[in-house]
Amino acid sequence: LDGVVASGQVESNKLDVTITELEMKSEEKGTEKESTRESNSNILDETPDYPGEKHISIQQHLADLEKLADPRVDKKQPCPLCPEEKFKACYHHKLHRHLQNLHWKVSVEFEGYRMCICHLPCHPVKSNLAGDQAFSKMGAHYHCIICSATIMRRTDMISHINRHVNKGETKTRFSTVVAPKASHEVVKESATDVQVLPNYSTPQKTDSYFNPKMKLNRQLIFCALAVLAKERKPIVCLDAFGATGIMGLQWAKHLQSSVRVTINDCNENSVAMIQENCLLNKMKVKLSTREDDNDEAMGDGEENADTIEVTKMDANVIMHLRSFDFIHLDPFGTSVNYLDSAFRNVRNLGIVSLTSTDTSSLYAKAQHVALRHYGCNIVRTEYYRELAARVVVAAVTRAAARCNKGIEVLLAVALEHFVLVVVRVLRGPCPADDAAKRIRYLIHCQWCEERSFQKEGNMVEENPYQQLPCDCHGSMPGKTAVVLGPLWSGPLFNTGFLRRMLFEAMHYGLDEVQPLLKTLVCEAECTTLKHFSAPSPYEENKQEECGVYIKTPKPAAESLVPGKRKREGLIPDAGAKRPKSESSAEHPAFYYNIHRHSIKGMNMPKLNKFLTYLSKAGYRVSRTHFDPMGVRTNAPLAQFKTILMKYSTPTYAGGQAEGPVHLPEDAQAEEQLQGAGGADFLEADQSVVAEGCPPGCDAD
Repeated sequence: LDGVVASGQVESNKLDVTITELEMKSEEKGTEKESTRESNSNILDETPDYPGEKHISIQQHLADLEKLADPRVDKKQPCPLCPEEKFKACYHHKLHRHLQNLHWKVSVEFEGYRMCICHLPCHPVKSNLAGDQAFSKMGAHYHCIICSATIMRRTDMISHINRHVNKGETKTRFSTVVAPKASHEVVKESATDVQVLPNYSTPQKTDSYFNPKMKLNRQLIFCALAVLAKERKPIVCLDAFGATGIMGLQWAKHLQSSVRVTINDCNENSVAMIQENCLLNKMKVKLSTREDDNDEAMGDGEENADTIEVTKMDANVIMHLRSFDFIHLDPFGTSVNYLDSAFRNVRNLGIVSLTSTDTSSLYAKAQHVALRHYGCNIVRTEYYRELAARVVVAAVTRAAARCNKGIEVLLAVALEHFVLVVVRVLRGPCPADDAAKRIRYLIHCQWCEERSFQKEGNMVEENPYQQLPCDCHGSMPGKTAVVLGPLWSGPLFNTGFLRRMLFEAMHYGLDEVQPLLKTLVCEAECTTLKHFSAPSPYEENKQEECGVYIKTPKPAAESLVPGKRKREGLIPDAGAKRPKSESSAEHPAFYYNIHRHSIKGMNMPKLNKFLTYLSKAGYRVSRTHFDPMGVRTNAPLAQFKTILMKYSTPTYAGGQAEGPVHLPEDAQAEEQLQGAGGADFLEADQSVVAEGCPPGCDAD
């Protein structure tokens, strides 16, 4: 029995030795396979552009991918990118077709490399299944050549690579660094050079976004800051969203010692690029990334005269911590999230400017977004751009009133890509109450596009349609009007401030913005361009703004020299409180589009001639920058249509029969026009209309 046991122990020991030998052989084979795969994948590792280890699915040629297949004893080769359960080992010609059709043709190419689709179990799958079921559900995926991401869809992989390229992350793997200086493009604007990334004009794709189409916006803001710099020195200004730093660099380069510029951005790559751009323009840089800095960091010492402070903070944080004279907000999209912080510490009689680029919601293309962001109900109208400007000003007014501050609108511009609002801040509850009273609702007729602000007061009217000048509710079935708002009902322009902005634009040679400023001055005064007079720097121009009188510089016999500009500050006059009786006539709210109200079968007169006809009828009239074919006037819509039809000519002979159709409406409009003081204007045409001759014929 002992001999049998001993023999059994010897046999078990031999069996253990054989098992360990088999395990060692299998491990050696596995290491050999891994070594061969690593040797084959050294093609990527040896390149200096991509020093990190790459996945086996990333190759330069199809032959390199075929070399990864290990031939077996029976000369069959398994797929290196598919598990055995999905694709069994086969001969070389079949494997070649498999790699070419299933992996190579659907690959993503990047700088000579192909990221082939991979079926190996390296992509994490969230599934409740276990074992082979979960393994069989494993989906195909791609391995990023730049980072360690695994992405399933090919389109998502292409977008993922494009995001890396736009951010400049093409050098190394597992790291996010700014693109090398060689790939930077230098853009020059207003004598200021900035470095930008390759796809700098694509928002949300790159950290440092630079839009060349916003040059007009930057020039308007610069002119507003230059006007403020004449009132007091030095002024502390903030560019809350620096990106490339182009705006703050222009302020510091041209206004020099008159301003103390702070450029802020919360992105680390943008802060690094702002520092490089400051050095590129030979400006000193002071980096501040601590959130416990206070106003002492922006001292008025001589050592900070030509220094730009670059901060890496959230925009809300830096505006809560420090006080500024001038703040500009230009985030991507809406700026309502930063208004409370902007008005918290802004100094008295300072300026806050904001650029809103969420035109889809402001221009009534996404009305639910406008209700969510601004709390306003809006629809698409012919005056939708001015409606957008008044929506933004209303949001600014409410934010300022929450901080016991009032505003005076200096400028409101709405163009194709942005809505720019520039306001002056007035501290105190009384200015806040006065500004809050300017927020009203608007009644808009959807049939004729007539509009009117609701009357002041909280009493409910029995028939709100009576506030509209038109009678569409009586002649049309159903409900014809909608209530829009709340909106800003006050003026959108300050004539004195715009004239001084135009003078600064002429002084610094900003030719692109001068035509727009001339249009804005005419629009603020509600006059035509014929009556426009250029601002003269040799006359003392005492402008009234915000209840105080502001004197513009008066160089008597000396010309203005750049860098040596005189300043006479804010001078409170005897009548510092502005009486209501002495306030200048505000420009009419909203405008009419001449194409929208044209008569079918009639040729309209030229726009400038039509402005002359309205002016002769006794109405205030001007063009508007909101619409190239818009007319800003205090004439009601009925008189507007009457004068437009009077001076329109028929396009064909058959159009004469269409003239008398408008006679009943025109006769009523003429009676209203005579009551408004336009009787002399229509007496000459009374006989022509009575005979039924269409307007614009030879008898006219």
